[in-house]
Amino acid sequence: MKASIFLVALAAELAHGAATNGKFTALSYNVAGLPQILQSNDVPGDKTDNSKQIGQYFAKYGYDIIHMQEDFNYHAAIYETDNHQFRSVTSGGVPFGSGLNSISTKNWINYTRVKWNTCSNASGADCLTPKGFTFMRWNPSEGVYIDVYNLHADAGDEDEDHVARNSNLQQVADYIDAWSKGNAVIVMGDTNCRYTRSADTVLRTGFQTQNGLTDPWIQLQRNGVYPTAGSDALLCDNPAKSNDCEIVDKLLFRGSRILTLAASDFKYDGNNFLNTNPDHKGAVLSDHNPILTTMSWSVSPSYRQSAFSGGPHGTWFNSLPSLPASPKASIITFRGAERLDSVSVQLSSGEKFTYGGTGGTAASLTLASGENWTKTVLCTGQKNSHTRNFYIQATTSSGRTLQAGTRTSDCTTYTADAGFAVVGFMGQEGDEIDQLALIYAPIR
Repeated sequence: MKASIFLVALAAELAHGAATNGKFTALSYNVAGLPQILQSNDVPGDKTDNSKQIGQYFAKYGYDIIHMQEDFNYHAAIYETDNHQFRSVTSGGVPFGSGLNSISTKNWINYTRVKWNTCSNASGADCLTPKGFTFMRWNPSEGVYIDVYNLHADAGDEDEDHVARNSNLQQVADYIDAWSKGNAVIVMGDTNCRYTRSADTVLRTGFQTQNGLTDPWIQLQRNGVYPTAGSDALLCDNPAKSNDCEIVDKLLFRGSRILTLAASDFKYDGNNFLNTNPDHKGAVLSDHNPILTTMSWSVSPSYRQSAFSGGPHGTWFNSLPSLPASPKASIITFRGAERLDSVSVQLSSGEKFTYGGTGGTAASLTLASGENWTKTVLCTGQKNSHTRNFYIQATTSSGRTLQAGTRTSDCTTYTADAGFAVVGFMGQEGDEIDQLALIYAPIR
């Protein structure tokens, strides 16, 4: 019993002590990891040695999150010399893997690999490997999540390549709409697109117009002015001599109602990734310039969120975009039996958010004037090899409780920051609640 009390107190302490702002560095780098026998990438030196040097540089600079493309057959050499704590597991070399991997100083959840719907071999062998994109919910601080994408789009300049490449980026844009609704987002990778190329339409119309993403190269280097489509390309040397030129490697971002994201610095980082081998001293290690962005985040004074409970299954949902100004919960309803089937909250303004299925038994609690939902216990378990939420208990500021489902041995207590209360949810649903996080707003 004493251990349980200590864990509950610790959870509350962590919630109240969570940071509300911070900074991080994000690097995107095509590491030219195709087998040397297939593609030299016009880079001098042995690719295994070059890859070990890339890993050494990753360790030296300690960038917070690094997305790699073309990390195929020399992946082990990079990981051998790098020291980042959190690493994706490779999907394999050519022709099995996508070449997409990530390393980070912070953890993530829900790592997913997605293959392109369309590819083209008109200018090369883009269909040789299952290129596509990856998705993760990156967790740089307690209660802070950013949906981070890594992509490698179709290359080439034939008509079929343009069709495939626009399809690739549109696939990511649509995925963001479905799986990152209401969330802060960063997209990094080798788009094989340029703003000056008229045929690369989705880079601007999809990510900017559809998803509301900002390119820090446009924002910081060009004062918000996009290059004219069809104008002469602002081609970079390798390594780039300045940040004014354009390459196909991009980073784009947006914030959310919970999290403000801002870019304070953008640069092509090629001069920090040069060969140290005496035979090739000063030569580039890849045919791509790495791009480096310094970003800051700050938590909104109007909303917060808890960590996620459960597993990455079912369909994404998020109350956040639909919350009214100054929300306050008035009725809480849960459904559950063996597991947690459904969660629902009705606000004093009339809006109601319900997620999950119709199974189990419903139980409701109407909050009194001045009463708020401030503490939650969520318990998880396994069903058909999937982690799901089995149990929920809400505790109000008046000490009243509401629960549903079956308690397990794997339970976590989530306590709202001082002055905040639960007003909504985000997570993944099916017939039950697979994954759940709580949305908090200031007490009214």
